[in-house]
This record gives sequence, structure tokens and C-alpha cells, in this order.
Amino acid sequence: MSESDNDRDLFRSAVGPVKRIRSDRDQSRPEPPPPRPSQRERDEARVMEDLAHGPIDFASVETGEEISYLRPGLQKRVLTRLRRGHWRVEDELDLHQMNLEAASASIRQFLREAERDGMSCVRIIHGKGLRSGPGGPQLKRLTARLLSRHDRVAAFASAPPHDGGTGAVYVLLRARR
Repeated sequence: MSESDNDRDLFRSAVGPVKRIRSDRDQSRPEPPPPRPSQRERDEARVMEDLAHGPIDFASVETGEEISYLRPGLQKRVLTRLRRGHWRVEDELDLHQMNLEAASASIRQFLREAERDGMSCVRIIHGKGLRSGPGGPQLKRLTARLLSRHDRVAAFASAPPHDGGTGAVYVLLRARR
């Protein structure tokens, strides 16, 4: 006999004869209530309170539409990667406080210098046009027009919010052949 058989026999002799008890009682438990996301509810209530009564930061309000351009023949994936910041921004130009003539000359000069220096991705900050009046964001339209006509521009897209949002564009330049 093995040791476990001896233990089993010893237990049965100590306990004695047993009889299974049958019961008609319902042993199941009621279904527990679904969990309530109380922290999320508190967070959402706090956000709604802040929106209703908090100060308004007009600088964070996006105005206008996103702009983008992809040179014919390039894959849409290029534009998606540009929007997501796949390329490192190597230089930037800020057009704030410029009139259309100065901005146009600055953009052209900036692109010439970027080409000369062999850059592949730059950022142009044109602003959101919050104070442009009824004519809308003039510098934004000028930037889009000049970039879409420039032979070295492969693509451009509005920057993500952390990098200027609809007030700036990432510009992807084609490599020199």
C-alpha cells in the first residue's frame, strides 16, 4: 500500500460513515449589478462644469480648415506620414506680422535656402487668421497657393495641434535630382 492510501484509510476511519445530503435550496446567487464608471462620470462632470463656467482661451480655438497638398504621382501614405510628423522639421519660417508682399518674398527665399541646404522637411507658420477680418486668413491662402505651385514641394499639410495646428504647415521637399 502506498502512503496516500494509508492516509485515506486513516481519514475515513476517523470520520466514520458519511451520507450525502440532498437539498432543494437554490444555491445560485443573483447576478451582480454592472460596474459603474464613477471616476469617468466625475471627470466628465468636471469637464462640463469647466466648459460652462471656465475661462475661454481663444488661442486654443481652431479656426478654418486644414490645408494639404500631395504632388500627383505620390502615394497618399506620404501625406498621412507628413501629418503625423514622420519627418523631423529642420527649419521654420514665421509669417506673423508680415503683409502679403513680405510673406510671399519670405516664403520664396525660405524655400530657396531649404533647397540649398538640402533640407527635406520644414514648417511655415502662417497663423490662423483670427484678426484677418471678413477676408479670412490671407497668409494661409497665400502659403497654400505658393507651396502648391513650387516645383520642389512634394506635399504639405496642416501641422498637428501641438505644433501650430491649422496655423502652420509641414512642408515636405523633394530631393534634388
